[in-house]
Amino acid sequence: MTTTAPTVDGRAIGLAHYAGRAVLEHVLTRHGATFQQQITLRPLAAAEGPLGRESLVGQVAGALKVDATDVQGVVEELIAKRLVAADGSRLRVTDAGREFYTEVSAETGEISARIYAGIPAQDLAAAGRVLALVTERADAELTAMQA
Repeated sequence: MTTTAPTVDGRAIGLAHYAGRAVLEHVLTRHGATFQQQITLRPLAAAEGPLGRESLVGQVAGALKVDATDVQGVVEELIAKRLVAADGSRLRVTDAGREFYTEVSAETGEISARIYAGIPAQDLAAAGRVLALVTERADAELTAMQA
């Protein structure tokens, strides 16, 4: 009996994305946060210091493919939750924000380790190359559509 490996296509990528996102959202819900808040907090938690609001908003809007005003709203939510502090146009993660990010990252890291366990490194590398190329091409198509 011969079995053929599934082909990567938009549906397969979407199913994998939404399965992983559902796991993350389940964790975030227990912590009183949303997916968009986590994605917006990540660059601030990883930064060596404050980030410019405009730069952060542009980065997150580009990654999530959403309008910048939506991300501005998420930034305001993070400030209201005291996970982020604003000093003029500069934003920084607070101690509470760093603690939240570290806790959620540790929890999701354990889950990710179970999800990816046993997948050969060369398969992960090949998938990474394919997904990077698909992302690059999809971004180019979106840019062309918006021109």
